[in-house]
Amino acid sequence: MSIISKDIAKAIALLKADKIVAIPTETVYGLAGNIFSEKAIKSIFETKKRPFFNPLIVHIPSADALENIVSHVPEKARLLAKAFWPGSMTLVLKKQATIPDLITAGKDTVAVRVPNHPLTLELLEQLPFPLAAPSANPFSSISPTKPEHVENYFKNDIDMVLDGGACTNGIESTIIGFENDEPIIYRLGALALEDIEAVVGKITIKNKKEQSPDAPGMLEKHYAPLTQTYLTSNVVDEVKNHAGKRIGLLVFKDDLNGNAITTQIILSPKGDMAEAASKLYNAMHDLDHQNLDVIIAERFPDFGLGKSINDRLQRAAFNS
Repeated sequence: MSIISKDIAKAIALLKADKIVAIPTETVYGLAGNIFSEKAIKSIFETKKRPFFNPLIVHIPSADALENIVSHVPEKARLLAKAFWPGSMTLVLKKQATIPDLITAGKDTVAVRVPNHPLTLELLEQLPFPLAAPSANPFSSISPTKPEHVENYFKNDIDMVLDGGACTNGIESTIIGFENDEPIIYRLGALALEDIEAVVGKITIKNKKEQSPDAPGMLEKHYAPLTQTYLTSNVVDEVKNHAGKRIGLLVFKDDLNGNAITTQIILSPKGDMAEAASKLYNAMHDLDHQNLDVIIAERFPDFGLGKSINDRLQRAAFNS
C-alpha cells in the first residue's frame, strides 16, 4: 500500500505524535519532524543514516516566527528575508537557547527558512511547533523531487509522504550564514548568487567543509547516484573514454547524437537554467535506474543557477 497521501490532517496527527513525515517544498522533499521532539529528530538522523555532526534546517511558516528561533538578526539578514521569503533561501543565525543542540549539531547557530509551497505553509501554520526537514533521501544519495522518489527510498521506514506534486525549483535552498554580520554563502542553491548580490552587494562563497560543517550540503560527496558519474566540459571526449560501456548522458540543451550512447536526457532544450535545475534530480533518478555503466554529465555555464547545478554535479561525480 502506498504511503503517499494528500491528507494534511493525517500529517499533522503523525507529527504531533513524534513521528516523521516527508513534506513537499519548492526545492526538494524534506523528512520532517517536530524540532522539540528528541525522538522525532533522532528518527530523522537514523532513517537518513545522516551523521549527527551535520545540522538540520528548521522550517517556519513566516518571517514573524523567526524571533522564536534566533537571538540576533543582522540587518542584511532582514533585507534578505524580506526579499526572498517564502522561498529557496536558508539563513544561518545565532540560535535561541530553546533550540535543541541535536538540530544544530551542537553549534550556537541554527539554519532556518520559510518554504514556498502552499501545502507545507498550511501545514506549518497549523502546527504548534516548527519542523526540522533535511532532504528526504538516504545520506549522500540523490535528493527527491517527487513523492515517488521518497516512497522508493523509505516505504518501510516512514508512515507518510505528504503529496505536493513535483518540486518546482528542484535543487536545495541557497544557505547564507553571517560572519561579523556580513553574509557568506555556505551552500549554492535554487536562489542565484546574482539575485542575492542585487540585495546585499558582493558576497563571499565558503561552501566546502568536511569537519563540523556550518550548514547542510557542505560535504564533498553528496547528491550522488549509485551509477558512477563523470562531470565534463567535453562530453564527446568523455564518451570516447568509456567506449563499449552502457552510457547515460545528462546534458543542458544540445542533443548529442551518437551510437555509443545508450540513453540521453536533455534538461532544457530551450536553454533555460531554471527548467534545467527543476529537472536535474529527477533526471539523475531516471538514469540511475537504467542499469547503466556510467553517467556522463555536462558541466553548465558557470553563472546564475548554472553555478548551483555544477556544485551538485561536482559533489555527485566520481572524478570531481
